[in-house]
Amino acid sequence: MFAGIVTRRPLVLQLHRINEGKEYAEFMHLPKKRFTDFAAVRQEISDETDRETGRSKQISTVPIHLSIYSPNVVNLTLIDLPGLTKVAIEGQSETIVQDIENMVRSYIEKPNCIILAISPANQDLATSDAIKIAREVDPKGDRTFGVLTKIDLMDQGTDAVDILEGKAYKLQFPWIGVVNRSQADINKSVDMIAARRRERDYFQNSPEYSHLAHRMGSEHLGKVLSKHLETVIKSRIPGLQSLINKTIMELEGELNHLGKPIATDAGGKLYTTMEICRAFDQNFREHLDGVRAGGEKIYGVFDNQLPAALKRLHFDKHLSIENIRKLITEADGYQPHLIAPEQGYRRLIESCLVSIRGPAEAAVDGVHAILKGIVQKALSETQELKQYPTLRVEVGNAAIESLERMREESKRATLQLVDMECGYLTVEFFRKLPQDGEKGGNPTHSLLDRYNDSYLRRVGSNVLQYVNMTCANLRNSIPKSIVYCQVREAKRSLLDYFFTELGRKEARQLSKLLDEDPAVVQRRTNLAKRLELYRSAQHEIEAVAWSK
Repeated sequence: MFAGIVTRRPLVLQLHRINEGKEYAEFMHLPKKRFTDFAAVRQEISDETDRETGRSKQISTVPIHLSIYSPNVVNLTLIDLPGLTKVAIEGQSETIVQDIENMVRSYIEKPNCIILAISPANQDLATSDAIKIAREVDPKGDRTFGVLTKIDLMDQGTDAVDILEGKAYKLQFPWIGVVNRSQADINKSVDMIAARRRERDYFQNSPEYSHLAHRMGSEHLGKVLSKHLETVIKSRIPGLQSLINKTIMELEGELNHLGKPIATDAGGKLYTTMEICRAFDQNFREHLDGVRAGGEKIYGVFDNQLPAALKRLHFDKHLSIENIRKLITEADGYQPHLIAPEQGYRRLIESCLVSIRGPAEAAVDGVHAILKGIVQKALSETQELKQYPTLRVEVGNAAIESLERMREESKRATLQLVDMECGYLTVEFFRKLPQDGEKGGNPTHSLLDRYNDSYLRRVGSNVLQYVNMTCANLRNSIPKSIVYCQVREAKRSLLDYFFTELGRKEARQLSKLLDEDPAVVQRRTNLAKRLELYRSAQHEIEAVAWSK
């Protein structure tokens, strides 16, 4: 290593916590080699730096990627950058001061970056380049952590208590002091466990720092950074999800041009596309017919969701004595009824039956959601579609559009059933009711006193019986309407419109659906690996989002 400048390339250090086993390291540029001797790791960093920069004092922006797996670390990624310098030394470019600052800024200006501003305790913080540049890119200090090193090397009679307590130079987050291994410790191969133990002993046994020992040291620093990073990541999950989803879409778009060789003529492309679509359609039907799982959920809508929704309507609220008196009185107008309040009955019944529209619409939407889920399952289970992401998207969109049209038709027909019940009341039901021997009201009384409560309760009971009878009928007829308009139609003609449009496409348009590029076989493999990683990240981030 050279005096005057140590780190000459960015070092991306990824710490991975393992439950058990011996710790080891891996370099990205040596993917099949494990290092268990960390002296060899340091030597490889030096050698890899020389490979990029030569045995000079120059710097490079090309990072070295190092992963360490250990039970003694937290999951964290650190980037060690070349230290800021004020003058160029012999063998360095005249622009190296600005070059290093530009490199550091390129990393720490990113809003997702946590800045570790490291300053030696035996130097004046007012001249700290790390603090200065951190203040410039992070003026609020939301992502800057101050780390004080070389506390054990301060002049006798001096200490860093004022800094660590935030009195001398306050940061948003408390300063953390560390005691690193000395060069002699490194030469003697003192391991990190022993070094951390010595560091803990130093803070606990120092009269000046014992009251701060619980938040001092490298181990505490790692935990603080890991926890802060977790908090930042959770707060930015929506942005991360959007970025990952965008990247996945971009990768899938690039993979649209990859796949098995296909015919070059329009007829061959059309035939291949039709066969793939038929395979998807067959998978979709098998879900509905019970060959594959999923179709049984539709019965659950009819047997559970719809009856439960009907029960929750609480018709008794519509049939309170006050509401019955109000509707019947309004139906009489200026002329009180003579025999029976027919218009009052009709209004009461209609006010109850119209509320059934809600459960009817919900049943239509419930089946629609299940059918959409089955479309997604069929898309993922159709192996041929995995080769052609563009076609997969087109088929999926076409299927969803068909289901949307079917939902609208089903909703129209199903609500029409409810409206028919409202529009025509079954006469036989009322003819079978026992004749009321008493007048329901007295036209000489005021509107509020015209009907007695006993009479109104009988009206409410009669209306409730009729409404319950109608609900029972609709509970049977609504599923029939939904199956006829949605399930049966989806089995029969899910992709008919898509097939019609497909037959009109020219060879050039079909090529966009089934594009084969023989020159990018290796590119396909690399993209598939990246896509898998992003999808894995997507699932992991979604798991974190749900656990918040």
